[in-house]
Amino acid sequence: MAVLQKEERYRTLIELGIALSAERNHNRLMERILHGAKTMCNADGGTLYLVTEAKDGLCFEIMLNDTLNIAMGGTTGKPIPFPPLKLYDDQGAPNHKNVSSHCALTGATINIADAYDVDKFDFSGTKAFDTKTGYRSKSFLTVPLKNYEGEMIGVVQLINARNRGGKIIAFGPDITPLIEALASQAAVALDNQRLIEAQKNLFKSFIQVIAGSIDAKSPYTGGHCHRVPAVTFMMAKAACDSTEGPFADFSLTEDEWYELEVSAGLHDCGKVTTPEYIVDKATKLETIYNRIHEVRMRFEVMKRDAVIAYLEGIVAGEEDVDTLKARMDAALAQLDDDFAFVAESNVGGEFMAPDKVERLKDIAGHTWMRTLDDTLGLSMDEMRRRTGNEPKPPVAESVLTDKPWHIVPHEINVDTSKYDAEGFKMKPLENRYNLGEIYNLSIGRGTLTNEDRFKINDHIVQTIFMLKALPFPKNLSRVAEWAGGHHEKMDGTGYPKGLKREEMSLPARMMAIADIFEALTAADRPYKKPKTLSESLKIMSFMVKDQHIDPDLWHLFLTSGIWKEYADKYLRPEQVDEVDISKFLPKAPE
Repeated sequence: MAVLQKEERYRTLIELGIALSAERNHNRLMERILHGAKTMCNADGGTLYLVTEAKDGLCFEIMLNDTLNIAMGGTTGKPIPFPPLKLYDDQGAPNHKNVSSHCALTGATINIADAYDVDKFDFSGTKAFDTKTGYRSKSFLTVPLKNYEGEMIGVVQLINARNRGGKIIAFGPDITPLIEALASQAAVALDNQRLIEAQKNLFKSFIQVIAGSIDAKSPYTGGHCHRVPAVTFMMAKAACDSTEGPFADFSLTEDEWYELEVSAGLHDCGKVTTPEYIVDKATKLETIYNRIHEVRMRFEVMKRDAVIAYLEGIVAGEEDVDTLKARMDAALAQLDDDFAFVAESNVGGEFMAPDKVERLKDIAGHTWMRTLDDTLGLSMDEMRRRTGNEPKPPVAESVLTDKPWHIVPHEINVDTSKYDAEGFKMKPLENRYNLGEIYNLSIGRGTLTNEDRFKINDHIVQTIFMLKALPFPKNLSRVAEWAGGHHEKMDGTGYPKGLKREEMSLPARMMAIADIFEALTAADRPYKKPKTLSESLKIMSFMVKDQHIDPDLWHLFLTSGIWKEYADKYLRPEQVDEVDISKFLPKAPE
């Protein structure tokens, strides 16, 4: 019988060791530890304590007692109403009166046959509990939990060992080494879990720092990297809660929720590579500053030249003053009108029709005299773009011009093979930037050139490159795909890969809707007035019809009330208007 009992205990110890190493849920892990210890020595009850973060106490984590039918802490959902046991008193002296605190302070296993016969420790609280409940606390086995560095992380205390007949007995010397072995394995498992959780928290904080730095980089994206994950999580939860329709079988494991959190948090990490003056390009001539000031000064020079020509004409006396004055006034008026047109074109508020572009080119025919060397005071980068064959002053220059040095080449030869390897449809353009004045002022809509637009869109390419460069573990293997698909469209006209709906995962499609909805309703974009809820939903309903966003997810987005939940939390009161979602619902999903 004794041999069989030993074999059974060893088998239990081995099985528990395997189970503890595999368990990832903190509460279930602690329950396995306490249940395993209770089972091995057939104890009636037990408590598991963990050392507090400040290392000044023992916090109750789980309490179990079969006779009293007590189960608190862990996965039970029942909180333990007792404060942590103090390891030190108010004067800082170690608390050796309590058996559990003594065990934690000394790291020694304590085996007590009968608590009522011990004077070394204070069991007055235990005796009062027994008097109140009618219970009889007798044998105690208190074992420390120490990690591989010998640091105390907790204590397991078992109460009332029982023989096979149910009689309360002392914890035998044969069981103590097994419980200590279990405690050692449990301590390692708990410590590993804490380290993993600490790494997760560190990584989450790192993601928040990256997202915060991107948002802080430009007022145009303030809060975007925090709000897009919020919408994404709402959609994922609504899909998980669905009991019918296309998402009835959709669910996310704990690991997948974490994977989604990482993906959403890093969905725009590539924006760290996008220059602020491109993201914030509010006018067509803007680079690091608005170059309209240069153009204005040239017009000022031409106006001065007109006045000088008038004065020189008077001195020459070859024409009458009135004729000279009329010519000057006409020239000044034309220059004022031409500059007003250039300035208006620079803002980019209206479509640049072909006739407007032709007028720009006509205005560019005006010349002014440059008498200073324009290669003085330049940076090395600017000098590299000069040929050295430029005409020396004085030289007549156009008031608007596209010069060779306005072309900014790529700093190094662009390797398009990595774009091909990832299946990206968008490829780097011939030049990095084109700063040509006529070229920029002729932009049809908005303020961005093709080169500017590529640089902005390239953030998603850089996001994918950055995320694929990280050695993610297996449970985060889809981060790059989930994060990198939020600019794709269901009809394949999106970027960077031109994926179609069936080629995209659900989380990626969710993030696409979240990104659009946040952008439409954002109130921290200085270049646009925030749209109301109804305006935003109307625009997105057209995007559904154009096969840009997923119709099933759109149906879920509307019917689950995500839009309302988000609005109540993030939108300004004046944005939250009356919405009739029936106007925006697509056909019922099949």
